[in-house]
Amino acid sequence: MRIVGFRAITAIPLILLVSFIIFALESLVPGNPAETILGQNATPQNVAALDRQLGLNKPLLVGFWNWLDGVLHGHLGTSVISGESVGTLLSARLPVTLSLVVLSVIVSAIVGTALGLASARRGGWVGRLLDVVSLTGLALPSFWVGTMLVAVFAVKIRIFPATGYEAFGQSPTGWIVHLILPVAALSLLGVASVAKQSRDAILSALEADYIAMLRGNGMSEREIMFKHVLRNAAMPIVTVLGVVAIGTLGGTVFVESVFVLPGLGSLATQSTVDHDLPVILGIGLYFTIIVVVINLLVDITYGLLNPRAKTT
Repeated sequence: MRIVGFRAITAIPLILLVSFIIFALESLVPGNPAETILGQNATPQNVAALDRQLGLNKPLLVGFWNWLDGVLHGHLGTSVISGESVGTLLSARLPVTLSLVVLSVIVSAIVGTALGLASARRGGWVGRLLDVVSLTGLALPSFWVGTMLVAVFAVKIRIFPATGYEAFGQSPTGWIVHLILPVAALSLLGVASVAKQSRDAILSALEADYIAMLRGNGMSEREIMFKHVLRNAAMPIVTVLGVVAIGTLGGTVFVESVFVLPGLGSLATQSTVDHDLPVILGIGLYFTIIVVVINLLVDITYGLLNPRAKTT
């Protein structure tokens, strides 16, 4: 409860700061949503009139305060392009983004830890291969990986669909099939990061004095590895998984556009092009809250792994 309370208190100024930065930066971006709505042939008088109607002509601080007042009353505003409620619009797309992030973190945790464990136990060429895989994963951008996966597995081999999304409630099989390629594209960096971190953490744990004592007492290597070494190496792995989850959230902006997924990331891209400020602010608010929740989960996991750890 102390950790939850601390995160909740620190989240308030963070959300305010991030929202104001987004609001200020968007006001500096060339373009006008009124021009987007009216088209290129709109007269300056028509654009100015629509600006007044949409409330886009107000000073920076006044506009931000009006948006913040709406948020405090449970209303995120209305899209200036579609006229749809921002809360309704984002809530419909949130499950897509969360599905990508959660599945990518799970894949990164399982595959990355398995690779790190194999590298730590075997060493030699396996360790060198892991270094190559890690460097490759860190170097290749997720949108490029996604494009290559579409070209090979959706266009050439035609195993998986290239675009689209099915909700889990409609078809669990269709849900997972449509997410395999996007999750693979997002997970490459996470797998590389977790594999390298887990290998280093496991090797460090293996050098502890108590490991030699356990071996001297006749405990098998399997028991030592899974009962003691992995538990002590878990905290660094959890730390890097938190970073991977936040990085994956940012990666959805590009991957959702590549695979035409109706998530928050693709909506952020389109809203930025359209200068749809209420939607952009809503997405920034959602992303900030997700980051706060991820950090909270990491802190709670620290406490479960080591009750003596003080997290502030």
